[in-house]
Amino acid sequence: METLGGFGAALLIGLENLFPPLPSEVILPLAGFTASQGDLGLVEMIVWCTGGSVVGAWVLYGIGALLGRDRTRAIMNWLPLVKMEDVDKTEAWFHRHGKGTVFLGRMIPIFRSLISIPAGVTRMPVVLFTALTLAGSLIWNTVLIVAGYWLGEQWHVVEEYVGIFSRVVIVAVILLLAWFVVARVRALRIEHREHASGTDVAGNDDA
Repeated sequence: METLGGFGAALLIGLENLFPPLPSEVILPLAGFTASQGDLGLVEMIVWCTGGSVVGAWVLYGIGALLGRDRTRAIMNWLPLVKMEDVDKTEAWFHRHGKGTVFLGRMIPIFRSLISIPAGVTRMPVVLFTALTLAGSLIWNTVLIVAGYWLGEQWHVVEEYVGIFSRVVIVAVILLLAWFVVARVRALRIEHREHASGTDVAGNDDA
């Protein structure tokens, strides 16, 4: 950031959108600390970082748009334990709540990046997607950058608290995935037993 200034901060945030393991809870407070040293103004840093967020989101939106609905459904249909009716429900839910999801998703770790892909797949209007992404990113970026700016050399304290939030989200996602897998495997076993029972009954009747 000291070498490239605002462009360096925007580049890091853009990459953070494409590679979620790069933590924004570290990059943004550090950007605020850099601004506090007088190398770049606070408002300028917020503008640069938010611009990087939007550009990174555009890239993922483009990937979703290139995949398209048919390719995405084909991929989902290929995955084990995934039923097309689940995909249909998810698609319908996104059509109903997509605006709020994109806006709020920009302030939730992991989902910050991923939410741009279904927006692209469903072809959410680019202007609307950009406006929602800009608004959500501006709030998230401003809070963390200002916190780093105020804390100065103690900017890393922000990462500690936001990091807890990130870990809670990750654990919640893992638990939800585990619940989904267990529930789906159980349902498949029940279906298999019912199918086997029906086959046996049919066989006995024929006999």
